[in-house]
Amino acid sequence: MIDETSGRKRRFFDRGPASPTVIGAGSVVTGNLRGAGPFVIAGEVHGDGDLAGALSIEATGLWKGEVRARQAIVAGKIEGGLHVEEKLEIGRTAVIRGTVSARSVAIAKGAVVDGKIEITSGAPVVQFEEKRGGQG
Repeated sequence: MIDETSGRKRRFFDRGPASPTVIGAGSVVTGNLRGAGPFVIAGEVHGDGDLAGALSIEATGLWKGEVRARQAIVAGKIEGGLHVEEKLEIGRTAVIRGTVSARSVAIAKGAVVDGKIEITSGAPVVQFEEKRGGQG
C-alpha cells in the first residue's frame, strides 16, 4: 500500500486506527480467540482463532491451532492451519507447519512452510529478500 501523505509503501498493519490486542512475549493464552483485531502475538496462543482483522505473529510468537484472519504478517511460528482472506506476508524467521491459504502470499527467503500453500486468487507466490530487522 502507498501512504498518500508520504508516498512510502506501508504495511497494511500500520494503517489501522484501532488499538491492537497484544499477547506479550512470555505470555501463554490457552483457548480460542475471536475478535475484530488487529492482534499482535509475541507470546503463545494454544487454540483456534477467528479474527476479523489483521494478525501479526512476531518472531517470538507461537500459535498452536487453526487461525483465520483478514490479513496476516508472520515472523514467528504456527503449528496448525492459517487461512487469510486477503494478503499474507511470511517473514524470513517464520516457521509454519500446516496448510496455508490466502488471496496473495509473499514469502521471504529463509522462511519455512511445511505444508500445502493455496493461493485463492490464482496469483503466483511472491518471493522477496527480507530487509526489515527482526520482523516478518
